[in-house]
Amino acid sequence: MPDDAPPATTRDRPETEASYGIPDSKGGLLEWRVVETAFADGEVFWVATTRPDGRPHARPVWGVWVDGAFHCGGGERTRWVRNLARDPRLAVHTESGTDVVILEGVAERLDAETADETTLARIDDAYEAKYGIRHGTPVFRIRPERVLAWSGFPADATRWRFDSA
Repeated sequence: MPDDAPPATTRDRPETEASYGIPDSKGGLLEWRVVETAFADGEVFWVATTRPDGRPHARPVWGVWVDGAFHCGGGERTRWVRNLARDPRLAVHTESGTDVVILEGVAERLDAETADETTLARIDDAYEAKYGIRHGTPVFRIRPERVLAWSGFPADATRWRFDSA
């Protein structure tokens, strides 16, 4: 069965210890719409960034799925936004620990200087529809580089890798 993921993607199984029981076959792999639905419908997401001294930093955020990417934002002085200014790599995890979707990528800062008004308006429209507020800038776009997902671990454990990863 073909996946509905964006082009230039590899869909396969995550690699880990054999004792976890992840099947070798491609039968039971999840479809890309599971990822899009999780980020479109979820309300709270966990973002993991890296502090200047290398320690991890995790915090909950609101976010929206627009144009095939996750978007979230925060205040300039928040630890996680300062972390992104130094190292834009991050992971975003849905709130559930059983219906799991983990997106890894690089945060791209969007504001009046770096993005067109139409893109920023679409992101604000999505925030307003989902949370009842317009977010404003800065906002960060995270395009998937690697995604892991499962809801019936280990049988449906799925990994997507994008050419840029």
